[in-house]
Amino acid sequence: MSRPAVLITGGAKRIGAAIARRFAGAGWHVVLHHNRSGAEAEALATTLPSAETIRCDLADSDAALAMIEHLAARLEDWRALVNSASVFGHDSVHALDPAVHAEAMRVNAETPARMAQAFLRLARANGGRRVIEVLDQKLANPNPDFFSYTMSKHALAATVPMQAMAADDPADRVYGLAPGAILPSHDQTEEEAELSHRLNLLGRMTGPEEVADAAHFLAEGWLASGGMVYVDSGQHLLAQDRDVIYLAREGTPA
Repeated sequence: MSRPAVLITGGAKRIGAAIARRFAGAGWHVVLHHNRSGAEAEALATTLPSAETIRCDLADSDAALAMIEHLAARLEDWRALVNSASVFGHDSVHALDPAVHAEAMRVNAETPARMAQAFLRLARANGGRRVIEVLDQKLANPNPDFFSYTMSKHALAATVPMQAMAADDPADRVYGLAPGAILPSHDQTEEEAELSHRLNLLGRMTGPEEVADAAHFLAEGWLASGGMVYVDSGQHLLAQDRDVIYLAREGTPA
């Protein structure tokens, strides 16, 4: 295979699909991971110049490691892993939901961290490997909503500098990519998203293509390993005491 390869978890839909299209347009071979979105993954793959799909339930971290091992044995120039998949369950800062918490910590933190470890250990790549952990602007602008989700993103963010410092190959890079409010989420309507996603310094909606451009830029390895890029029109520079979903519904200023 002459093209560099990238695995994008959650690559069938939403931001993951935008990232897939960006890499494909730049000449990469795209491996689209999915769990329950097989039809969407196959449909997207048919529109890309070089793509394949692979299924794995990221709640099973051992299965995720087996997926990495399988791809590492087959892909000749596997340069990037983009951990975009995540779960976004709701629980309260006053009452952690054990089931929501367990799923968030497994899918959003433990599994991507283990996948990154295996990728950096096993993948063959020309010019170094790139791990891109998709995080959240809540790292810098926390609020009490979506308690376990936010905890899990903080946990994954902590792995970025640690894995960067411990990399055996100086050509490898580990990055964090932190989007803001990009697409409708949880129980939002399109109309609610139109309002809530403008609650940032620039008063504009940040597009998924902007996140995709940032992911591709990081995959080129221009930044020092361990770095973090926010793509959120300045949302992380605000102090928002609730998630923008609820700020918009309650008419509360950002």
